[in-house]
Amino acid sequence: MEILQIVGIGLIATFLSLILNEQKPAFAFLLMVFVGATIFIFLIGQISQVITMLERLAINAHLNLVYVETVLKIVGIAYIAEFGAQIAKDAGQGAMASKIELAGKILILVMAIPIITAIIQTVVGLIPQ
Repeated sequence: MEILQIVGIGLIATFLSLILNEQKPAFAFLLMVFVGATIFIFLIGQISQVITMLERLAINAHLNLVYVETVLKIVGIAYIAEFGAQIAKDAGQGAMASKIELAGKILILVMAIPIITAIIQTVVGLIPQ
């Protein structure tokens, strides 16, 4: 059960951070960033399995892989932006967290333009003239 390991590591880091925060707040913050990044790296294998499965499904369904890759990039942007924003919030930088979230949303919108265009073209093609 990987989730038990992840939760255990997270809780241990949280308790250590609470103890360190009284004497060395900078070390407590660095500990939380390190553990957060470690958990993220630990999950990369799982993420790659999901991506591989989705690509196989898209090929079997004869979908254009450009759209599948775009959706996966959008999901990646969302997760990375959320991770960065949470780190900024943990550091007490709520304003910076908001900027990171805004940047993520704008990048997602930019990445979605080809998909939105394809959907609009499909709908227009279905409308009788």
